[in-house]
Amino acid sequence: MKCFDCARAEEAVDAVGICHHCGVGVCLAHCHVSLEPGHRLSGVGQSTLSRRARVLVCLTCHSALVPSYAADAQGHHAR
Repeated sequence: MKCFDCARAEEAVDAVGICHHCGVGVCLAHCHVSLEPGHRLSGVGQSTLSRRARVLVCLTCHSALVPSYAADAQGHHAR
């Protein structure tokens, strides 16, 4: 599989993983890896696991899912 973002730039770079959110193939230059708490269903609710899980997302999804501090600051002043 090739990296989606590299292919759009007419380059052929092997993907190292798949975006957890949108499913495109990504190379090391076009991905963000973070550690997030794991969750599982437990009884009527959710239980947070003690170890964190690795999550790989493309840069597009990362920028869409993680609010920037500058955008937050502007949003608070606009109110």
